[in-house]
Amino acid sequence: MASQPPPPPAVEARFADLCKELGVDEGVAGEAAALLQEGKGALLTSPSFGSRSREDVEKLCFAFVLYCATKLKETKEGSSVMLWQILKACKLKCDDFFKESQQLTPKINQVLGNRYGSDWEDRLEMKRLEILVNLLADASRFYRKAFNELFLSGSTGQEPGSTTNIPDYIRFGWLLFLLLRSKSPELFKDLVSCIHGLVAALAILLIHVPAKYRSFTIEGSSHLIKQTEKGVDLLASLCHNYHTSEDRLKEMMEKSYKVIEEFFSRKALSASDCKTSNLDKIDTDALMYFKDLVDEECFESNLEKLEKLSNTASCERELDLKMFLTSNDYIVSAGNSSGGSTNLGCSKRVFETLASPTKTIKRMLAVPSSPSSPAGSIKVVQMTPVTSAMTTAKWLREVISSLPGKPSAKLEEFLSSCDTDLTSDVLKRVSIVLEAIFPTKSSADQGVSIGLNCTNAFDIPWAEARKMEASKLYYRVLEAICRAESQNNNVNNLTPLLSNERFHRCLIACSAELVLATHKTVIMMFPAVLESTGLTAFDLSKIIENFVRHEETLPRELKRHLNSLEEQLLESMSWEKGSSLYNSLVVARPSLTSEINHLGLLAEPMPSLDDIAARQNIHPEGLLPTSKKRPSCPDGSGDPQSPKRLCTECRNTLVERNLQTPPPKQSQMGLSSLKAKWHPLQATFSSPTVSNPVTGNEKCAVVGVQIFFSKILKLAAIRIRNLCERLRQVELTERVYNIFKQILDQQTALFFNRHVDQLILCCLYGVAKVSDLALTFKEIVNNYKREPHCKPEVFRSVFIGSTNRNGGLGTRHVDIIVFYNEVFVPTAKPLLVALMSPSTHPEDKKTTNSQIPGSPKPSPFSNLPDMSPKKVSSSHNVYVSPLRQTKVSTSLIIFIF
Repeated sequence: MASQPPPPPAVEARFADLCKELGVDEGVAGEAAALLQEGKGALLTSPSFGSRSREDVEKLCFAFVLYCATKLKETKEGSSVMLWQILKACKLKCDDFFKESQQLTPKINQVLGNRYGSDWEDRLEMKRLEILVNLLADASRFYRKAFNELFLSGSTGQEPGSTTNIPDYIRFGWLLFLLLRSKSPELFKDLVSCIHGLVAALAILLIHVPAKYRSFTIEGSSHLIKQTEKGVDLLASLCHNYHTSEDRLKEMMEKSYKVIEEFFSRKALSASDCKTSNLDKIDTDALMYFKDLVDEECFESNLEKLEKLSNTASCERELDLKMFLTSNDYIVSAGNSSGGSTNLGCSKRVFETLASPTKTIKRMLAVPSSPSSPAGSIKVVQMTPVTSAMTTAKWLREVISSLPGKPSAKLEEFLSSCDTDLTSDVLKRVSIVLEAIFPTKSSADQGVSIGLNCTNAFDIPWAEARKMEASKLYYRVLEAICRAESQNNNVNNLTPLLSNERFHRCLIACSAELVLATHKTVIMMFPAVLESTGLTAFDLSKIIENFVRHEETLPRELKRHLNSLEEQLLESMSWEKGSSLYNSLVVARPSLTSEINHLGLLAEPMPSLDDIAARQNIHPEGLLPTSKKRPSCPDGSGDPQSPKRLCTECRNTLVERNLQTPPPKQSQMGLSSLKAKWHPLQATFSSPTVSNPVTGNEKCAVVGVQIFFSKILKLAAIRIRNLCERLRQVELTERVYNIFKQILDQQTALFFNRHVDQLILCCLYGVAKVSDLALTFKEIVNNYKREPHCKPEVFRSVFIGSTNRNGGLGTRHVDIIVFYNEVFVPTAKPLLVALMSPSTHPEDKKTTNSQIPGSPKPSPFSNLPDMSPKKVSSSHNVYVSPLRQTKVSTSLIIFIF
């Protein structure tokens, strides 16, 4: 009888083998093993939906646990294993690791907090590492592409007998960039700065690498088109090709010369004094040359010296930056790079059409290529993250930076014409709020920061430049809004609007966010601007439309960025705990007050300018400190009189007022009620409890919630239709949408602390069940995964509130099926049962009502643009696309604060 094979080693044994393979310190290995033992029950549990094998789940779990233990346990410098070594041993890619870590973190959140303290997440630096990986992946793609445009390929550039080849030169340039970055880390906090550094490295290569390796000749070159009397202007030509700033590139070149001198111990010589064929027909003024930098006899030793360069920053030591150029281990897909914010595919275009306030109905710009693939049916020219960043940076440099750094005469006229001159208040607010977003060392040295969790992160000149750009953009848009409002209302006194603190902070936050998005900084990303300014996601959602509408020169890429942000705000962020949406809901929907208070969802009072200035220890030059005696606005929308007052006082007062407020009629919450009237901007920035100054019949919160809900419905309509088309269940579209709409209106609490997509998936499955369709949840989720906006946590981790043994509030997260059975069905069952009447079944409906047989059925969303043509014949490939509308209705452009 053949002997039985030995049983596979236990999880703990396999993890111990991994630690031994990596040479992990004994103390760290023991700590990691203990962490694995405590959390493996949650970490190794396969989700209901997932395409990864058991082995892959285990490898991701091992890598996550070992990194946490290594990073969070106090160890001697240099004794711990780095993240890149862990990923290499586990055969994992960076993007896979970071993506799955987002799912693993909530599972052992409490365990990590108990073992390592409440600040464990900041110390882990996972998000910052992910951003850094995306940034350097984008930068390396740009560099490889640019190098291949300027130099010959390896196969054609190699000469017989030569010990140096093209791959060596491309690696030398990348390592030169890393050298510059390590010596001056303050210069490379964002993607735009990195591109300037890489263009400087390319310029140095063009100066020093033998001309025979170039892919072009100087005469008639399309790469170097800028000319001077002395020849080709190398730097100006590169700036033209790659949309960089010539002044900034020259600064980067000067810094590069100094770093090369120090690192290689070689003196920089004026290029005009050097006789070399590399510089023929090139204007050598202001260029420097290094002898023996890439010459055959010295090149290998210089390259070897660069190879030994190690990362000095504590965070960056976790990665091997040299591998970005040559290894796929760090090259993430283009769709994942830069946080995915530059994906310009179908989903983004759909959202621009519907959720972007200025584009409620817009003509589609491209013809669908496939009737069966809504997410891939539109062919759009893809823009890379680097192209997007450099294009928007050029707009910021040429359009915004050229503006004055203070309010224009016209804006000052608007400010001074208010009941009291508000000019000094505006200047002071801009200084305080932007200092909170872009802290300089003078304030960050105090050790306090509300916006960034890394003090001294910004280089002072960089931060000051970004503050200036943001302030100029803010003044420009503020003036445009004032002009529009004064024309709409035929008055020049805009006191109600210009004295509203929340309005100004939202406008400043939006300006700062666009500046950050343009530069794609490593150390600060959305929603950091909300934390810095004391705003919530619901606050910011109200200003995006007006910002886009009043800044006509805004590049398309930045409009798409704002659209992407608005999508995030609508789908989940505005529903999170602490959102000011709940403060409006307790006024607009008093019946929800008990649930909102039970879950503790109300927002904290917005911190005053005094509070923000105190945290940052800000004393703006030339501006008086905020007056403690200044009264708040009569509607309560200005600064709180006391920033230290307890939040419970605000909540109790708000709830007491709401008890006297009758609930609005259900019909008032419909979309149709929004079309009949227009709310001037200055009349919509009042406190939720103040009566609408336009009609006087409803609280401002009611109109604000109406508009927010209408945006949710637009977003849901598109996502429902796309998902039904993927599932080939188009006939369910209208019924799913109607159920979703009823739940939003009648069972709003289902959205609390949840993602809109979670309700869409449940509505779709519920409607399929009552319609007796053989559609499984797995099939729905698998098709949802193909949507560009899909996030795994949507179906893997759904919030469920519960009561613990002590009677207090407890929370747990379950998969979408558990949520559907335990929460959704009991709540939405009456609405779903109503669909089961015979008249609602699509197969019982006859199509004889004046319809031509074979013609496409009218879309249930007639006001939404169709993404796919409809097939009109079962036997022929004939499709009909609806006529595109060319006019945009602006009757729904209303924003309420």
